[in-house]
Amino acid sequence: MTDPSMLGNGTEGAFGGAPFDPDAAPEWSATVVAHHRLRHDVAVIRLIGEFVPFRAGQSVLVRTPQQPNVARRLSPALPPSLDGKLEFHVRTVPGGWLSRQLVADTAEGDEWRISAPAGTFHVDPEGDEVVMIAGGTGLAPMRSLILELARAPRPPRTYLFVGGRSPRDLYASDMLVLLADELPWLTVVPVVERLDDPNRADEWHQRSRVDIDFPADDLLEGTLADVIGSHGAFTEHQVLVCGSPGMTRATVDRLLETGTPAARIQVEGL
Repeated sequence: MTDPSMLGNGTEGAFGGAPFDPDAAPEWSATVVAHHRLRHDVAVIRLIGEFVPFRAGQSVLVRTPQQPNVARRLSPALPPSLDGKLEFHVRTVPGGWLSRQLVADTAEGDEWRISAPAGTFHVDPEGDEVVMIAGGTGLAPMRSLILELARAPRPPRTYLFVGGRSPRDLYASDMLVLLADELPWLTVVPVVERLDDPNRADEWHQRSRVDIDFPADDLLEGTLADVIGSHGAFTEHQVLVCGSPGMTRATVDRLLETGTPAARIQVEGL
């Protein structure tokens, strides 16, 4: 199986842990102003603070009150903002007790420390058409890049494939529907491995439900790798992949099998 880190402009995963180096500078501060728990395992966290000079698509190291001596790499879901706005999409990961704390226990007023922007995930606004493939919270850097593209005079046609296990795993469906309606050059393709939600209730899903969602007929059934593979080779596209390690590996392998050049693929694994 191909190692995604050897392709394109792969970067360290957005949930990769790193020990905090007190001598590493600079570092910026931001305050949590909103914590929206959208699913039992997903939260959107918004902050305002000092300007952080990252580029859309990059990730940053964050330190939080839950574990002040450990930094975690997260990808902002907004492009850089001069007024210091930041947004992160956090999902609990197996064995990730910090991620569980961030999803469940983040509170308004929490002070985060942010440092070390890194990564070369990017889109050329004057380049070829774009194919973005996002599994779960791998959506975050894609959204940042899309909002950055929206500032360009003539953004390239962009196709965002966003995947989950079932329809309710598409935690940002309302935002994506509205975004696609607003941006004529953006097409969002929702992909689910099963068309029905599991019988187990998710109280957070029920609390956050709104009337805006993907029409049921628009959902494509299958894995992201299967759906992407069915489209054949993307030989003249900017292709970006972000998600869990398993999803990333399977999708990259399928892209290569169907003839997409390795040099066209950028990867970031959560």
